[in-house]
Amino acid sequence: MNRLLACRSIGARAPHAALSLFSSFNLSRSVHSLPFATVEVEEISGSKPAEVHNLVQGKWTTSPCWNTLVDPLNGEPFIKVAEIDEKGTQPFVESLSKCPKHGLHNPFKDPERYLLFGDISAKAAHLLSQPKVSDFFTRLIQRVSPKSYQQAYAEVYVTRKFLENFSGDQVRFLARSFGVPGNHLGQQSHGFRWPYGPVAIITPFNFPLEIPVLQLMGALYMGNKPLLKVDSKVSIVMDQMMRLLHYAGLPAEDVDFINSDGKTMNKLLLEANPRMTLFTGSSRVADKLAVDLKGRIKLEDAGFDWKILGPDVQEEDYVAWVCDQDAYACSGQKCSAQSILFMHENWNQSKLISKMRELAARRKLEDLTIGPVLTFTTGAMLEHINKLLLIPGSKLLFGGEPLENHSIPPIYGALKPTAVYVPLEELLKDENYELVTTEIFGPFQIITDYKKDQLPLVLDALEKMHAHLTAAVVSNDIHFLQEVIGKSVNGTTYAGLRARTTGAPQNHWFGPAGDPRGAGIGTPEAIKLVWSCHREIIYDFGPLPKQWEIPPST
Repeated sequence: MNRLLACRSIGARAPHAALSLFSSFNLSRSVHSLPFATVEVEEISGSKPAEVHNLVQGKWTTSPCWNTLVDPLNGEPFIKVAEIDEKGTQPFVESLSKCPKHGLHNPFKDPERYLLFGDISAKAAHLLSQPKVSDFFTRLIQRVSPKSYQQAYAEVYVTRKFLENFSGDQVRFLARSFGVPGNHLGQQSHGFRWPYGPVAIITPFNFPLEIPVLQLMGALYMGNKPLLKVDSKVSIVMDQMMRLLHYAGLPAEDVDFINSDGKTMNKLLLEANPRMTLFTGSSRVADKLAVDLKGRIKLEDAGFDWKILGPDVQEEDYVAWVCDQDAYACSGQKCSAQSILFMHENWNQSKLISKMRELAARRKLEDLTIGPVLTFTTGAMLEHINKLLLIPGSKLLFGGEPLENHSIPPIYGALKPTAVYVPLEELLKDENYELVTTEIFGPFQIITDYKKDQLPLVLDALEKMHAHLTAAVVSNDIHFLQEVIGKSVNGTTYAGLRARTTGAPQNHWFGPAGDPRGAGIGTPEAIKLVWSCHREIIYDFGPLPKQWEIPPST
């Protein structure tokens, strides 16, 4: 991608008065249709590129170095990102260093801020509930991470519901403490949730709004000061969301927002030494960061996510539709996407595969139900498919061809929804297992089948996997469910006839299991686990026993 050099700067964007929040947007004096926005979604183009800025120490800034992004649908340069290089990290290091280890607030310090963030959440949720605002963010997501309108809107909806969940007193309830009676009068121990202070958040491209907002707000609720980095390909979404949060009352100094490449961010983390870093992304980068940051990290890394169809065949149309959604919605670019499907032999007598093929064929670039793959090229995906087809007994079930009649630039992938069958016995062989279980972040899945007495082999395949994010056990056979759930570990597992691997709402935990570094998202339990630690305060006021004397040394 081209890098353009420029020298520009803008001042801090002052938050609007809280009293104006609920006034009509039509009364705003902003030059844009929304009072917080600095872009018009439909106008972003090569002739009128949008700009993404950085936020540090309460001020929006640019950079001498501009990274020009191309439109993933037509290759036209359309967004300029002010990226910070290794020479420009010092203001961000200084900003984090100003935050003490005990945070911006905690149960003993500035507790009014718990109420502040309840109010901010309520106001931000109200803004996102307005059709004009939700449509703005939905279309902005589509411009940089192309997916269907419904899939993009789901991000906005889940984000709004999350903010509604933590309105009012719900933020302070996250810091609920407990007390235990002591050994004598005047002694009590109290457990508190304590912030880390300076923290960092690194999030990927595939959910440009939902993941960074949920993790950012969780960090803020608990009293931390976050430095947020979103993949530059989609960071314009959080640029605009940060401005909405400021408009809703977020103090500008509470969050820093940076655009940079991975090397610069790694250097910044080593210099700033945040007390905790949340990383969502690839396992390879996650493992490197875990070493560099000496374990001060929480991870929601890659997921080779499995689905098992049990022996009870029913509701074929529904199961086929869910499989299609899990594997191919967002062009398969979800960390929860269905990567492998294990079918009980009873399903071979059904029309499941043919129905999945028909559903996959409905997906069109025109409505973005299939679209650009932002981390794999078409050639790389086809090469992977060809390697799989060399495995004895494997076969192409459908897809396996590039999309046609499009202008997607060659730096991105364009593949028809694809499924490759690999026999279970071959899948388990050491020489094949790594290849078969390689996550392809695109519209691709492995399908295999198993006989009644081969369930232990399926469970062995699950045991060998290294990423345990989402899973689905599609069956209403309670004994089958107990067997599979009891011998697997995925952190977010759906069980029952309507089980899926994707589409997590805000009301349940989403995250991996089986790894002490694992991070969650969405729920009070996730926020407390990731963004706070336990602190015990033992009060011991006395009185001393009457006639107390100094005892012998021990």
